Amino acid sequence: SLWTRDPEKDVLPVCRELGIALVAYSPLGRGFLTGAFKNPDDLPKNDFRRSLPRFQGENFKRNFQIVEKLKEIASEKGCTTAQLALAWLLTRGEDIIPIPGTKRKERLRENLKALEIHLNANDLERIENAAPQGIAAGARYPEATMHTVNR
Repeated sequence: SLWTRDPEKDVLPVCRELGIALVAYSPLGRGFLTGAFKNPDDLPKNDFRRSLPRFQGENFKRNFQIVEKLKEIASEKGCTTAQLALAWLLTRGEDIIPIPGTKRKERLRENLKALEIHLNANDLERIENAAPQGIAAGARYPEATMHTVNR
């Protein structure tokens, strides 16, 4: 996803070499890429995302700048930021299967509309510039659990 692009470096090439599809888990960055959160206090008090480094302090502020850039592109395309992020992911190959989580039917319908969004080369370049590989500030998980990622 635009949020965590690490798999592009080593996991995706191996998957493609072996003919295996990649399931893109949390392609909306646990909701961050939707733009729904303007600051960490927008998260419910008991929300586990409060424990994630990317949702804290300066990391949140830096990551929100990425969302702001994506919002601008999404607005020009007439879509939501979530739809833009999913549409981008769908351009990465038919062997990548995004599974955005949602609790609401309206969000499911919104996510499905990403299939209708056409991104041209200029759009893709702008998205790449807004969210280049490795730009997300902060670790995905607290230090104590990072050793379990990509194993």
